[in-house]
Amino acid sequence: MNCAAGAGEREMAFGERMSIYREIREMREQSVYKKALTLAVPMMIQNGITNAVSLVDNLMVGSLGTESMTAVSIVGQLIFVFFLAVFGGLSGPGIYGAQYYGQRNKEGFQTVFRLKLWITAVIVLVGMIIFITNGSRLIGLYLHGSTQGMDAGKTLEQGMEYLHIMLIGLIPFAFTQIYAGSLREMGESVKPMIAGIASVFVDIVFNYLLIYGKFGCPRLEVRGAAIATVMARFVEMFIVVGWTHASIRKYELLQKVYRTVRVSFAQVKGILVKGFPIFMNEFFWAGGMAALTQCYSMKGLQVIAGLNISNAICNLLNVVFVAMGNAVGIIIGQQLGASRFEEAKRDAGKLRWFTAGLCLILTVILAACSHGFPQLYDTTEDVRYLGQWFIIITAVFFPVQGFLNVLYFTLRSGGKTVITFLFDSVFTWVVSVTLAFVLCRFTALPVLAVYALVQSAD
Repeated sequence: MNCAAGAGEREMAFGERMSIYREIREMREQSVYKKALTLAVPMMIQNGITNAVSLVDNLMVGSLGTESMTAVSIVGQLIFVFFLAVFGGLSGPGIYGAQYYGQRNKEGFQTVFRLKLWITAVIVLVGMIIFITNGSRLIGLYLHGSTQGMDAGKTLEQGMEYLHIMLIGLIPFAFTQIYAGSLREMGESVKPMIAGIASVFVDIVFNYLLIYGKFGCPRLEVRGAAIATVMARFVEMFIVVGWTHASIRKYELLQKVYRTVRVSFAQVKGILVKGFPIFMNEFFWAGGMAALTQCYSMKGLQVIAGLNISNAICNLLNVVFVAMGNAVGIIIGQQLGASRFEEAKRDAGKLRWFTAGLCLILTVILAACSHGFPQLYDTTEDVRYLGQWFIIITAVFFPVQGFLNVLYFTLRSGGKTVITFLFDSVFTWVVSVTLAFVLCRFTALPVLAVYALVQSAD
């Protein structure tokens, strides 16, 4: 009896221990989800608000006619390549920034910050030269085919007007990304979010005033949309940069960061070697997206307008998996910097499935909006029809894209930049762009079928 009682007690003790272990495990799991959402939600809000403004801009410009909407969409696609070049250029140093923060290495963190300044300066200079000297040629690449009621010449003219003004906003955008990225590497994502909210307010107000010429302002149409966006970029920059330096005591790793802007090649060689594949990946991936759109444009001018409608609402929701990817990269980077390798592997696995689940919810939301949203645009029924089905097709693949995005940031946080380069941008050009070009150029398949096939290749 005593033996049986002892065995029973041991079984109860074992059960209690297992229960405690399960509770601890559950607490850890909850904590990593909470930590990811704590980082990601402010980014979602900031980027979501920014994309919401883009959506409002889109709707306002869309009310001017299909040519105006198409012109702004084409220029937006081209500037997106620049944005991703900046993002890619800063992402490599950002990996080290998160790790240096995890180590509380002030000198290393400040070296990374100064390197970011030089990288963005080069990207901005090169980007401006390319857009100024080849802007009309780049826009003209998308003006293929013919569609009744659309004027390719007018689209090109309005696109150039929009582009020339938008170039001014490249500089404040770059500065904002330097500071916002550095703040997020230190676990601070609220300041960039608040700056984004303020810029949104400026953008919406001045879009309304300048596009339509309200309250005594001149009616500038697409030029007004560009001016409002540039003003918003400057407001965002002033808030992020000014607020950071006003509360510099809170950010010890950034104190006296401008005592010099020089960096030695020996200091940054390793960062550049690791970061260059990331930069090339982001640049070529964004270029691949632009090339895909150009391939689809072979099926007619109305395709660009339909894609513009789809991208406006899809970009509003894809901030969820983009922010989750960034959050995962920061969390895993900090864990690796602190040599918590097993914890990093475990948490990365949990978060990729969590993100895919979130994206499944987004699929349902997009599908529900697919019919009503295109009706908000003052355009043809053909364009609305294309917009509706582009939204549905994109929505179906949202969970896949969310899963892949977290995988990308997980591998990148551990320095596996060559692998991410191969399966991301190389895949885009070798498989996606090639497939789209062949199907658009040499087959009579409708553009929706081509789009679905290209999406399924992922």
